[in-house]
Amino acid sequence: MRKQQNIIIIGAGLCGSLLALRLGQRGYNVTVYEMRPDLRKVNISAGRSINLAFSNRGNKAMKLVGLEDKVKALCIPMYGRMIHDRNGNTFQSNYSGRKHEYINSVSRGQLNALLLDEAEKHENVSLYFNKKCKSVNFQKITALFKDYNTNTEFEEDADVIIATDGAGSAMRKSYFLGKKFLFSFSQDYLTHGYKELSILPNNDGSYKTFKNALHIWPRGNFMLIALPNLDGSFTVTLFLSYDEGEYNFNNLTNDKIVLEFFKKEFPDALAIMPNLLKDFFKNPTAALGTVKCSPWHYKGNTLLMGDAAHAIVPFYGQGMNASFEDVVEFDAVMNKYEQSFSADKANWETVFTEYEKTRKKDTDAIADLAIDNFYEMRNHVANTMFQEKRKLEMTLEKAFPNEYYSKYALVTFNEDIGYREAMLKGRAQDKAILKLLADGKLNINDDLKSILKQIKQETEAILEDDRIVGMKN
Repeated sequence: MRKQQNIIIIGAGLCGSLLALRLGQRGYNVTVYEMRPDLRKVNISAGRSINLAFSNRGNKAMKLVGLEDKVKALCIPMYGRMIHDRNGNTFQSNYSGRKHEYINSVSRGQLNALLLDEAEKHENVSLYFNKKCKSVNFQKITALFKDYNTNTEFEEDADVIIATDGAGSAMRKSYFLGKKFLFSFSQDYLTHGYKELSILPNNDGSYKTFKNALHIWPRGNFMLIALPNLDGSFTVTLFLSYDEGEYNFNNLTNDKIVLEFFKKEFPDALAIMPNLLKDFFKNPTAALGTVKCSPWHYKGNTLLMGDAAHAIVPFYGQGMNASFEDVVEFDAVMNKYEQSFSADKANWETVFTEYEKTRKKDTDAIADLAIDNFYEMRNHVANTMFQEKRKLEMTLEKAFPNEYYSKYALVTFNEDIGYREAMLKGRAQDKAILKLLADGKLNINDDLKSILKQIKQETEAILEDDRIVGMKN
């Protein structure tokens, strides 16, 4: 392939910066335009999650670009969920029965900055900030930008334009408004929003609560979570309905009612959050939504990737990981077809079509799983039968580390299988275990091999039923 082809990437967030780095490594001329200022020079974190859950699928991408060790230095291991009840009692529910399996808390800004630094090391990669994309002409392969520094507009062309500009993607909007081809688009919001808060470190920089866990205060219709940061603080997120329930974002309008709410529902969190009111009224309340669309590409000209193609809610901790995995899957398709491209023009349409065909079913699956986990985290983790199921799964994973994987482990730690396969098998296993427990057919004191055999048989029966009704291809 003629590597001098010019590629425009719209958006220098996590997905865009990783894609720029990888395409730069492959020898393409890459120009990245980002509407925000350079996050390495100014603080632009307000309103966005400060830290994220980083796991195996994301690490697969870091291995691809040679950054695994540098990213590991930014991570704090979280071995499980630390569940907090209303009385301040806690218990930890590990993510896996295998000791080497855990997720990590990582700073969005630090990770993004690292990827930008690495991309910029390549002479064939150029980064431009304060340049907002207003629209894309996907037929002519041009993009219209507004320069915030000069308040002027300019147009750029390329051989290919790839949009990684998030849930509000300008190119996806151009697809929809252009009406030049059949384009399907849905954007579904939860009735809940979220607000970022914080637990500051002790004066000596130490953590005020247990460091190596994702803390959850599940309260049925709402919840609080907290992830650790390297500086000893925790990023706290409140997920709450906009207008339903005794307390909601619409009626939490003054100091008194906010303190009343936290004293009643999260007293142990409140005790270590003296800055609560300042954070609560300074930080915005943001929406939670899922974006699905198709097709992601127009011929061989343009392509949507990351949240621009498939934004999801954050409850499986897979949004960033899924976007990183996009780059891995895209790179694999390029490896498959690159040698067959003509000398003067890359057959991008072949790559884009194959990439979407292999990838979309998995991104649809993780979007659905993220919604499932919303209900699990805010309510089910405190349910007695759910806790019994998780205890049994941990025992099985310890006893049979190569034979049994929970749904969570299939999704989070088995990066070599797709999200859809993990979802189908994981849901069937969950249904099998809960059914056996409810029917009194599982005695956790029985021989573990016998229990595993029962679960496998029931799971396979459910999967077969799914195949018959067409739920699995």
